[in-house]
Amino acid sequence: MYKYFLAVFVSFLLAGCGGGDTKETGGTDGGGESQPESVSENLSAPWMIEKLGDRFYISGRNGELILVTGQGKEEQTVDLSEPVDGESEGGQLGFLLHPEDPDKGFLYYSYQDGGAKNRVVELTRDGDTWNESNIIVEDIPGGRVHNGGRLEIGPDGYLYITTGDAGDEETSQDTGSLAGKILRMNLDGTVPRDNPFGNEVYSYGHRNPQGIAWDGDGNMYAAEHGASAHDEINRIEAGNNYGWPEIEGDEEADGMETPLHHTGEETWAPSGIAYHEGRLYIAALRGERIISFDLESGETETFYDEGSRFRDVYIEGDTLYAITNNTDGRGQPEGDDDRLLEFNLE
Repeated sequence: MYKYFLAVFVSFLLAGCGGGDTKETGGTDGGGESQPESVSENLSAPWMIEKLGDRFYISGRNGELILVTGQGKEEQTVDLSEPVDGESEGGQLGFLLHPEDPDKGFLYYSYQDGGAKNRVVELTRDGDTWNESNIIVEDIPGGRVHNGGRLEIGPDGYLYITTGDAGDEETSQDTGSLAGKILRMNLDGTVPRDNPFGNEVYSYGHRNPQGIAWDGDGNMYAAEHGASAHDEINRIEAGNNYGWPEIEGDEEADGMETPLHHTGEETWAPSGIAYHEGRLYIAALRGERIISFDLESGETETFYDEGSRFRDVYIEGDTLYAITNNTDGRGQPEGDDDRLLEFNLE
C-alpha cells in the first residue's frame, strides 16, 4: 500500500537526519526498519485494543465493538442503558475484559443526562451481545473535548480510569470532581479504602490523559495532551497533583509535579501507551506515528511512521499491536483504513 512505501521512503530520509532530543529512526527499538503485518482492515474510528488468546476486541467511537479472529471480523451487539453520545471527542471509548471472567468486561462511554457526561459500566456477554450489568462510576463530566477514556487493570488488581477536564480546566484541581483525573476503583465499582481522597480520585491536575501503563517494577506512567504542544509523560503516584492548569512544561509550583518528559513546542497528541523492556511505546494522533520513549535515558525515537494517526498500542510478549485512527473525521483515510497492525519487537 501507498502508506507502507511512504514509510520506507521517510525512514530512509530520516536516517541521515539528526539534532534535538527526538531521533527519527523509524526502527524497532531504535534499530532496523519496522514494517507491520495487517491483522484487520476497514475498522470504523477504533479506540482501544483488547486481546484474549488469538481474539481481539476493538472498541469504536461510533458504538461498535468488533471481534477480530483468524476468520475475519464479527460485530458484537452492545446493549446499554443510555445511548452513546458520539459528539466530537466523546463516544464509545475504552473497552477492557474482566481479568477473572472473559464473559464480563468494562466499557467507558459518553452519554447525555442534563448535559454531556461519561460513565464506566460493567458488561456481561450473552452470545454475541454484551449487556450493561452494573455501573462502575458515572457522572464523569464530559464535553466536546477532553473526555479521557482509557481503562486498564493495574498490577494491584484495581481498575484505573483516565478522565479529561471536559474543557473546564479548573475542575482538574478539584479533588472532589471526577474531571481531569486518574481514577482507581475496585472491579465491583466500590472505592478502595486506601484511595488518597476517600473517593474515586487517585491523581489529579490532568488535562486529557489517554494512556496509562506500568513497567516491570510496578511504576505507573500516563501520557496526556498539553494545551499548546507540551504533551506530557508523567510518572503517576497516589495523591499527586500534576499541575494542570497551573503549570505545564518545565514550569514549577509547590505541591505540583513536573512531567518526566514533555514535547516542548512539538505536538504528539498521545493516546494509548504500552511498556516493553525499558521503553514506553506511544500512539500519537497529531504526531501521526508510534513513538518509543527510553525510561532510563529520556530519549524519544520514532518507532514507526507512515503518516497515519495512531490511537492505541498493545504489547504481548515481543509483539506490538497498534490501531490507526484515520476515520474519526480528523485524518485522511485510505481505502483500507482503519487498520489493526502487528509489529515484531525482537
